[in-house]
Amino acid sequence: MNIFDIIGPVMVGPSSSHTAGAVKIGYVSQKLLGEPIIKAEILLYGSFLATGKGHGTTFALVAGLLGMHEDDSRIPESIEIAKERGIELIFGEANLKNYHPNSVQLKLTGKNGRKLEIIGESLGGSVINIANIDGLSANFSGENPTLIVHNKDQPGHVAEVTSMLSHKSVNIAAMQLYRANRGGDAVMVLELDQEIPEEALTWLSKLEGVNKVTYYSLK
Repeated sequence: MNIFDIIGPVMVGPSSSHTAGAVKIGYVSQKLLGEPIIKAEILLYGSFLATGKGHGTTFALVAGLLGMHEDDSRIPESIEIAKERGIELIFGEANLKNYHPNSVQLKLTGKNGRKLEIIGESLGGSVINIANIDGLSANFSGENPTLIVHNKDQPGHVAEVTSMLSHKSVNIAAMQLYRANRGGDAVMVLELDQEIPEEALTWLSKLEGVNKVTYYSLK
């Protein structure tokens, strides 16, 4: 236990789950997209939908998408800032089931045309879980550099990824494997102790059977 477990995070309020957690979900999501956002569809679920307006959830999510942290004094003005930057914002209700009550579905479009769909959960005390990326399970917190590899469910892909990380002296802190069905779409989620060099990510994205590489960096 550390001091933040007792007094909570340094943040712009009013709520660690509905405000600070929402900022962090937005922040991690824009890092995963990897390019400036031009359009964001923000669909709220559960308590985020019911009480989010009063707790500042909408402007908190937008603040995170703009790259702001939980203690940024500009958070309450984030929607106006986004509009000034020409970012299209669409707010609505998410049609989700079996997710945490404080959840949001984000559909993001980047400046270069990249698209990303994320379901994020705010668990309290500004702790979050990125539960789903582009329709497949993910489940990571954003506390470590994280590599997400979407690939075909074929032999050898896990070995290729782990061998590359070993060659680059990158240690794996946690690893999760998911697949939609045998031989179908699969995803690897690897939380790491070190950052991955850009050239290694480029190499990985060109492997046969790898559909998409998404990387969350702490830099």
